[in-house]
Amino acid sequence: MTKSEDFLLEYEHEIESTKKLISCIPMDKWDWKPHEKSMTLGNLAKHIVELSLWTKNVVQEPHLDFSGNYTPMRATTKEELLSFLEDAKREVRRVLLDQNDLDWTDNWQLKVGDTVLASMPRHSANRFIVNNHMYHHRGQLSVYLRLLDIPIPGMYGPSADQQK
Repeated sequence: MTKSEDFLLEYEHEIESTKKLISCIPMDKWDWKPHEKSMTLGNLAKHIVELSLWTKNVVQEPHLDFSGNYTPMRATTKEELLSFLEDAKREVRRVLLDQNDLDWTDNWQLKVGDTVLASMPRHSANRFIVNNHMYHHRGQLSVYLRLLDIPIPGMYGPSADQQK
């Protein structure tokens, strides 16, 4: 199995799990947040969903520069988020299958202008900056939903809400 096939196997499973969680968002709580320092539920969901396309950047670009080639997602509904996830899944699949294992060793950077926040091989950037980042925020979203008493779907088996 190539590195791209390995990443794709994980990616496609995790996108389906993310879709389950995004589907649970109550639109009347889009602007809700559990604490004044927290992101709103809608902004957190948008961030999770936009991370789903960052693999494309890691694979195709030398860096992601928050002061240059980055525009935050502007979705306003969970339906837009779910549609974006489907499009991202197709696009990431296409770019991953065009990669070879050697491409994954090229360096990639996360930057703000001239300040380099992270610099590492593409395979590490995809794991740490994209995938782990998405899982971390998806965990936050599940807590937001729990605090709103919204049943949580299972990600890696049944959730407590699905057990009888």
